Amino acid sequence: MSNGAFHFPEPVNEPVLSYAPGSRERRELEAALPRVAKEQPEIPVRVGGAEHRGGAVSTVTMPHAHREVIAKVHHATGKHVEAAIDQALRAAPAWRAMSFADRAGIFMKAADLLAGPWRARVNAACMLGQSKTCYQSEIDAACELIDFLRFNVHFADRILAEQPISSPGVWNRSEYRPLEGFVFAVTPFNFLAIALNLPTAPAILGNVVVWKPATTTMLGVHVMMELLREAGLPDGVINIVPGDGPEQGQAALASPHLAGIHFTGSTTTFRALWRGVGERIDQYRAFPRIVGETGGKDFIVAHPSADPTAVATAILRGGFEFQGQKCSAASRVYLPKSLAAAVTERVVSEAATIRMGDVRDFSNFMGAVIDERAFKKISGYLDLANSTARVHTGGKAHGETGWFIEPTFAEVDDPAHRLMQEEIFGPVVASYTYDDARYDEVLSLIDGTSPYALTGAVFARDRGVIAHTTERLAECAGNFYVNDKPTGAVVGQQPFGGGRASGTNDKAGSLWNLVRWVSPRSIKETSASPTDHRYPHMG
Repeated sequence: MSNGAFHFPEPVNEPVLSYAPGSRERRELEAALPRVAKEQPEIPVRVGGAEHRGGAVSTVTMPHAHREVIAKVHHATGKHVEAAIDQALRAAPAWRAMSFADRAGIFMKAADLLAGPWRARVNAACMLGQSKTCYQSEIDAACELIDFLRFNVHFADRILAEQPISSPGVWNRSEYRPLEGFVFAVTPFNFLAIALNLPTAPAILGNVVVWKPATTTMLGVHVMMELLREAGLPDGVINIVPGDGPEQGQAALASPHLAGIHFTGSTTTFRALWRGVGERIDQYRAFPRIVGETGGKDFIVAHPSADPTAVATAILRGGFEFQGQKCSAASRVYLPKSLAAAVTERVVSEAATIRMGDVRDFSNFMGAVIDERAFKKISGYLDLANSTARVHTGGKAHGETGWFIEPTFAEVDDPAHRLMQEEIFGPVVASYTYDDARYDEVLSLIDGTSPYALTGAVFARDRGVIAHTTERLAECAGNFYVNDKPTGAVVGQQPFGGGRASGTNDKAGSLWNLVRWVSPRSIKETSASPTDHRYPHMG
């Protein structure tokens, strides 16, 4: 065993590559896309070092070209989940005993591999599987995931270094142990970085994981697990149990060894998991840690002093990038009467220039929504907008070759309209126009209209207004933006998460999330033990 107080490289955010015409990264990605498209892996249930098949099988297609198959995924049965839990518990003692330096080395190597020789392949898998443009994939599957891996090592090192004071004759120390049992990670389709962060963050701190990814992300997950094995991750530390959710979730919740849930997804599913834990609370060896980031109905509020061009740009980028499939996406906008026409005109004119189509065409700004189910749901909101609101641009869906939804900007007269309250998870933004003199009333509307509290933004030139709005909307958004769109949180810069119906606000991309995956033990050692029970006051 090596001895030494090791220092880890100070993390810095991974630079975002441009993919400009003629660039090296563009040539490499253009070459990787057809190679990855042809792989069409048959992805098994992964339990320890073994591959299992036998459950239902899903076919995964490209959202922007839904006749092109990119993978087939075997679903885990309840028995597979039980086997995955057993393998995780078998792997736990050796993984827990491994030094933090050695565990950290695996994930730092994974980050370096992703930043270098694996970058094009991972980006290609993300583009094809999730219909992200090269830029959206770069900031997600490459940069954010690299940042999660490097910064989480840094945050974990800071946690381990936190030690108590000692009085004379006493040595106090804190030991940071993994949770007793396994962590159940449930991850969404929309961010590959989040999908990998949820199992790897607990693993860095010595936990073992059973991971249920979204089926539609399985191509990217498959490639990333190959990368983690290349980096040296031992079998059994992270076990993958794909599927639609209920069967895998029920089997995980049934185990007395459930130590925690790390979740990103819908509010409805998170509540169901939490309810399931509560119903079984007497059977667990310990109280499970529950960490979740869920939905959002994210707002932009413009003050009369705002720059209308900046507001319009925030709507276009915040509402339509990655087809609005971000829990932080701008979805409801409050415009003062003095600026509404200028902002709307700018949004309409710029939306007309947005190219939407196959993401393998690098000139496109938007791709397709993730699958037919999402397409039908969002199409229903388009019908609602067309029948009950003024649709200034967009409003149509095209499902012949891919699941394409036009970027849609609609205006409503009722601030309690469904388009202003319900999470759509698509490129549909609703606006409400208010009288300039009623700005404070609008802040109350924002606070009371939606059950969510994830992200929000204020646009204003008046500093007093910015300060007042920031304070007034303190409970409305866990991530609040001033004169910027409400999306694009960066690891280490804007720790991400919200409250109310948006989750537990445990802030992915920060030390606060990592703290949830350790179980501290306080150790007191006395040099000269007392030999008389009497105290001085008794004399």
